[in-house]
Parts: sequence; C-alpha cells; structure tokens
Amino acid sequence: MFRDRRDAGRVLAGQLQHFRGRDDVVVLALPRGGVPVGYEVATELGAPLDVFLVRKLGVPGHSELAMGAIASGGVVVLNDDVVRGLNISSEDIEGVAEEEGRELERRERAYRDGRSMPDLTGKTAIVVDDGLATGASMRAAVQALRRLRPGRIVVAVPAAPASTCRELAAEVDEIVCATTPSPFYAVGAAYWDFTQTTDDDVRELLREASGSRVERLSSR
Repeated sequence: MFRDRRDAGRVLAGQLQHFRGRDDVVVLALPRGGVPVGYEVATELGAPLDVFLVRKLGVPGHSELAMGAIASGGVVVLNDDVVRGLNISSEDIEGVAEEEGRELERRERAYRDGRSMPDLTGKTAIVVDDGLATGASMRAAVQALRRLRPGRIVVAVPAAPASTCRELAAEVDEIVCATTPSPFYAVGAAYWDFTQTTDDDVRELLREASGSRVERLSSR
C-alpha cells in the first residue's frame, strides 16, 4: 500500500526512469487526485506538469450513463453505440456538451491561472491518475488526447486491476501500472491516506511544479 498520493507518485516515477531528462515529455494529470501523483512524476523526470480535464457527457434524464466525454482543448468524444441505440438527437448532445463545457472551462481557468493548454504535437504525453477501476475516464482522456496529435501516449497509474491495464494497453503506446492488487476492491484501498485533493491543492502543486522547472532550466 502507498502512504498517500505523493508516495505513490514517487514509486511510479521509479518505473518511468526511461523518460527522465527528455525534452519531448509532458506529464498530464487527471484532476484532482492525479495531480499529487503527477507532481512527483514530473519532478523526478524533469518534465513539465499540466492537467488534462475530462467531463462525462451524461444521457439526458439518465446522467449516470455516459454518451461521451468532453476534454481539455474542447475535444468531444462520443459513444456512438449509446447515441444511436438511444436515438439521442444532436440538439440534446449539444446541450449537454455546452453545460459540461462551461464547467470544464471553469476548472481550466481555476487550475491554469490563464495559461493555455500546452502544444502536444509530436510530444510524449504521460497521462497520470491516482488509480484506475474500470478505466472509463482514462479511456475517454486517451481518445480526446489523441486528437491533439501527440507523438506517443503513455498511461501511468499507481494501482489498477490487471484486466483494466491489459485493455488499455491495446489503446496506448505504453502503460505502466505500478501495482495490480488482486482482488481489486477500489482505488482508495491501495492507500493508507486517500484524503480528497482540493482545487487549492491542485493550483498549489501546479504553481510549485512550474516554479521548480523554471529553476532547473535556469541552472543548466
């Protein structure tokens, strides 16, 4: 078990050493719980840290059922089977996407302090979260991220079921699952301290990561 998310990030970074010191690597953390993990990974690898936000698009009247997702950069991914199977109109899709898009933009502003999404073209994007269960959010993030044309997509998490890791491995260039507990009960079960990460925590870690990277670059 990991002490907390920061501890998990340090362990995960140890399995990502082949990316250390490379200029083409960007660490993207899924807020909020993925940010403390991503902070440690980015610090150890000497890579920039940013967030990649994903919001589920729920079926109207059945919001727990996902018909797609919207992600950073305004990328929309739809589950065609659900859309066609439930005969969801384009107007309904647009309405939900606009609503979730406003919340995504609010979080983008809150977390980035006006900074724009980094250019990922040709870069190696390491997408980090504090763990995976079904992998649905990560899968949506990967589909959305692919449209921003990174050179490689790497998924890295401290804990996940072996089956989820195998499924995601077919969709990305590389996957690193530090631990695959069996049986897998929940992501939180892999941590002694799984206290909720706050918006303030996210902002502070992003500021610290940016400041530390500027110091490292200026000392070269």
